[in-house]
Amino acid sequence: MFTPDLLKHKRILITGGGTGLGKSIGRRYVELGADLVICGRRKEVLDATADEFRAAMPGARITTVSADVRSAESVESMMDIIWQDGPLDVLLNNAAANFIARTESLSPRAVDAVLNIVLHGSFYCTIAAGRRWIDAGHKGNVISTVSTPTMTGSAFTVPSAAAKAGVLAMTRSLAVEWGPKGIRLNAVAPGLFPTPGAWEQLYPPGSQVEPQERSVPLRRFGDHSELADLYAYLASEGSGYITGDMIVIDGGRWMQGVGGPTFRAMQDWTDEQWDAMRAHARKG
Repeated sequence: MFTPDLLKHKRILITGGGTGLGKSIGRRYVELGADLVICGRRKEVLDATADEFRAAMPGARITTVSADVRSAESVESMMDIIWQDGPLDVLLNNAAANFIARTESLSPRAVDAVLNIVLHGSFYCTIAAGRRWIDAGHKGNVISTVSTPTMTGSAFTVPSAAAKAGVLAMTRSLAVEWGPKGIRLNAVAPGLFPTPGAWEQLYPPGSQVEPQERSVPLRRFGDHSELADLYAYLASEGSGYITGDMIVIDGGRWMQGVGGPTFRAMQDWTDEQWDAMRAHARKG
């Protein structure tokens, strides 16, 4: 689909790039010639991912940086380390947190667990990179992973829906403010792309009245390669006239109802079912 050197000479940072969708996107970036930087809180996970990529793609250029995007100070320190070897060209805000709960039962700590990573972390990273790009007169590109509840809302995952909506507002606002400085910002809203761990947390046993793919008009889950190719395009020069947009890649699911059968069933759950779900989540 793309030439092997599509992203050659581009330095790209993926937050939360050691696992899940971030890892799949990072692999594609490396395949297309990018110099990849991945960050997260668990250095051993990042290093294992980097080693896996290097083994599969000899000569791959990958840097790992331990950082906590919830902390502005940690983000600034990370950016200083990265910039020592030259500026980034692309920032991918991918780090996320989410869980299912009745909103009235959430503690402030539970709300902050999502907002601090998704909303604050994306802001801290975007501002830190943007400031450095602007000071140096360097063009930049920010891609943020959001979700279709930015348009529809989503019962039982309200902090995530609100945080992602904030990231989308940031994206569109800065696309206008920073556009004259040569900085583009876009967002991607993925649908159902199963990943180990997160999938079981969001779709626990007993939560579904029909197979999840039935909530998708195309009647299937997304493949990670399909998602990674979209992110590759947005990181490339070929998308240079796209900014301030949100691209949905979900097989039409949001038009059918983003919560699908899962959240419709949860509306009628008993306290015992919620207790069982929490117990299952703790085991995970």
